[in-house]
Amino acid sequence: MLPVVALVGRPNVGKSTLFNYLTRTRDALVADFPGLTRDRQYGRVRRGQKDYFVVDTGGIVETELGIDEQAMRQVSYAVEEADLILLLVDARHGLNAGDEAIAERLRKTGKPVFLVVNKIDRADLAVIAGEFYALGLGEPHPISASHAIGVDTLLDELEAKLPAPEAPESEEKSPGIRIAVVGRPNVGKSTLVNRILGEDRVVVYDQPGTTRDSVYIPFERHGKVYTLIDTAGIRRRGRVSEAIEKFSVIKALQAIETAHVVIFLIDAREGVTDQDANLLGMVLEIGRGLIIGLNKWDGLDPDQKDQVRRQIDLKLPFLDFAEKHYISALHGTGVGHLLDAVEAIYEASTRDLSASRLTKILQDAVVAHQPPLVRGRRIKLKYAHQGGQIPPVIVIHGNQTEEIPGAYKRYLINTFRDALDIQGTPIKLEFRSSENPFKGKRNILSARQVRKRRRLIRHKKKS
Repeated sequence: MLPVVALVGRPNVGKSTLFNYLTRTRDALVADFPGLTRDRQYGRVRRGQKDYFVVDTGGIVETELGIDEQAMRQVSYAVEEADLILLLVDARHGLNAGDEAIAERLRKTGKPVFLVVNKIDRADLAVIAGEFYALGLGEPHPISASHAIGVDTLLDELEAKLPAPEAPESEEKSPGIRIAVVGRPNVGKSTLVNRILGEDRVVVYDQPGTTRDSVYIPFERHGKVYTLIDTAGIRRRGRVSEAIEKFSVIKALQAIETAHVVIFLIDAREGVTDQDANLLGMVLEIGRGLIIGLNKWDGLDPDQKDQVRRQIDLKLPFLDFAEKHYISALHGTGVGHLLDAVEAIYEASTRDLSASRLTKILQDAVVAHQPPLVRGRRIKLKYAHQGGQIPPVIVIHGNQTEEIPGAYKRYLINTFRDALDIQGTPIKLEFRSSENPFKGKRNILSARQVRKRRRLIRHKKKS
């Protein structure tokens, strides 16, 4: 499981600004997953070798009677699932009673808390940070999230305190190919798990929210070992009322991280919703093999089926590599082919790719369609080799690779996919530019070159 960091504080102290900086986005709603309340957004941080989730919470409002309990309750859900908490305060407004009340609540959690004094963008404000020692949370960390001042130092200390990522289950309890069944509530995830297993292993009930946590179920089929992961459904914003359901959001994301292949179930009767598209975007970002299962397909008439197919093409064009299976988990229609597809996708995502073959494919792609010019110079792509598996990572070396446009990257991905016959899993490209060996070195002229240069200068002056 990836560690979780929660951002907590009063309104307008800079939580969303810091969230955007950490997730390298401009919009705090970049991870606005269905099932989260409006004041909680999830994002993923990749910094060097560190990888973790970050949760942006809503501002805790102070009323005449003290802290607004409803707002504090929402923040408590994020704090409960977090491994580390960042309490942000505003240096411009100084210490106030609201910060003291929040700090008192956080101390009682027993979890590590970093006190972050934001908006230190003037020299005189740095002195004010000292008064926050009174909160009893240790040494304040002065930063300016909007100007990225002091943030890297904060992150270095924070990441040193984060626990190392751990698998939710040991290899003994989750052997073989791990398959996560993901989707919104009541789309038939538990029914599908039971159908694959051939027994009523997990509770099925016609009410959203029956599954509250991720369930790991090892089983064998034709001598091969698998582990099914039944996850809790993630609802739309504002539809989650019970605290225990709120914790299932991060559990589902961690199950995706743990799995080798994800079966994403969609209720064919409701079609593809915005929540489905958002969750599928996270599966794509994590880089897992993907099967889109259109469940309850047998209850649709031909016109409805055509409409759902058109909807998939319209809303999910970025998942053209994913396999689509039209199934009925209740009656078993099409379910028998799912595990065969899982094996093929797992094989494709773990395949060893030779550097010579990848380089040949790259060279053929460049000959067929050359990279664009950048400031009058052609981007050069020299050779490629494999950089990882699950998902397949292809490392391409060349010059000016940081200038390659997104359209050309997609062209290369499609070329590699067709040439290697890799389906059902995303392909990630990493570009590395060669360093100029003469960069920073002064060119020392020979005596002959010096004389020639002087002659040219004299000629230039005469003309």
